[in-house]
Amino acid sequence: MVVAGVHVSIAGSLDQAAGRAVERGCDCFQIFTKNPRGWAAKEISDKDAEAFRNAVSASSLKPVFAHMPYLPNLSSEKPEMYCKSVDALLLELQRCSLLGIPYLVTHLGHAADDTSLGRDRVISAVLQAFDQDPSDVTLLLENTAGERNSVGSRLEEIATVLDGIGDKSRTGICFDTCHAFAAGYDLRTPDDVSSVAEQIDTLFGLSRIALIHLNDAKGACGSGLDRHEHIGCGSIGEQGIAAVLQHQGFSKIPVICETPVDDRRGDAENIAVVRRLGGEDSQ
Repeated sequence: MVVAGVHVSIAGSLDQAAGRAVERGCDCFQIFTKNPRGWAAKEISDKDAEAFRNAVSASSLKPVFAHMPYLPNLSSEKPEMYCKSVDALLLELQRCSLLGIPYLVTHLGHAADDTSLGRDRVISAVLQAFDQDPSDVTLLLENTAGERNSVGSRLEEIATVLDGIGDKSRTGICFDTCHAFAAGYDLRTPDDVSSVAEQIDTLFGLSRIALIHLNDAKGACGSGLDRHEHIGCGSIGEQGIAAVLQHQGFSKIPVICETPVDDRRGDAENIAVVRRLGGEDSQ
């Protein structure tokens, strides 16, 4: 059985996210714990945290994932930005702990000076945050799409960062299919998917993947274009998405779709397609 969900809004109050996920037919879901386009964060009260935890418990949705906001850059060569980003990571770990969210997803960022130095800064940032946060929230490193100066587009880079952090109990991977495809990892056929899975298993192990961001891609393989498309409607296509969902190394990993919502299809429709491609009856 595919454990599938989408990213849902927290508009109004955090606890409303669970209801929105249920409405969309989710098994699991992902949120931002705050406005992702700003640095400021309203403090989560004990009452609000309890309401969120109760709503999740009542919904039976699990696991729940949170995603880092857009502005932090853990690879930044600029001291002020870097310090703010480390503080933001620590804050998100603390907010996840308060809300009972077991996983926090983060991009590794961009380094304008040198990506190897950027990787070192990511390692240092995570270690600093872990040192100040004693919780058991697991940080999931998400692969990026191969944009200029990006850190984490290559699986080897992610393996290096994981090795540098060292704490396997608090780190894992979020594998984004659109990002991987854009970065040059072909996923259009079962053989392609098996090849990528073998690379992952060799470098850090398929068992380290705790979440798949299941997104089709608007751009070509290797284009570096981070543009998500409806499941099966993009350059990866239905055959490739089905191959990911049915591969023995990926099939038991929860998936979150970060796909568009437009007049062609909404979240519930994309989840239905995921279930069909995963070999389940859409009903």
